[in-house]
Amino acid sequence: MTDFTLNAQARTDLGKGASRRLRHALNIPAVVYGGNKPAESVTILAKEIAKLFENEAAYSHVIELNVDGTKQNVIVKAMQRHPAKQFIMHADFVRVVAGQKLTAKVPVHFVNEEAPVKKGGEISHVVNEIEVSCEAKDLPEFIEVDLANAEVGSIVHLSDLKAPKGVEFVALAHGDDKAVANVHAPRVAPEATEEGAAE
Repeated sequence: MTDFTLNAQARTDLGKGASRRLRHALNIPAVVYGGNKPAESVTILAKEIAKLFENEAAYSHVIELNVDGTKQNVIVKAMQRHPAKQFIMHADFVRVVAGQKLTAKVPVHFVNEEAPVKKGGEISHVVNEIEVSCEAKDLPEFIEVDLANAEVGSIVHLSDLKAPKGVEFVALAHGDDKAVANVHAPRVAPEATEEGAAE
């Protein structure tokens, strides 16, 4: 079992200048909010947060955040990365309250992609994560999209997926049956290309 823990220190030095100084010292500014408590500004060692989020599951997992010795369960709400270098610049965490539903973005794992390809299809992934609503205990590490029965010319929608027990797709709950993937015929058929060359 992977250990999803992070150590943090409370910070009182706020503002853009303070955040810049923190990053120069290889620390990442972050905010913890929710759970009927005031928002809390903290700082986390850059190498520690980078190591944790090398594991994709950390984005959709309850993390034990230890702030100056006080532990609280949180999930990632938002992550700001450097546009070019991709290192983490800022993180937002939401406190997890037992029995209360939370919303989180969960990665999508596509399986059996070779089946529609064998039928001559090309697969386009429309989304790489899905927003879900559930209690923390039911939070899945990923949502599986099985393409075994996908036909060429078909679109896989949210409503085609089986949500894990206790999990609701947020978009569907709002009447938005988003496309998740589509299987289309190759854009240029080899025969057509040869005919064009013959002409």
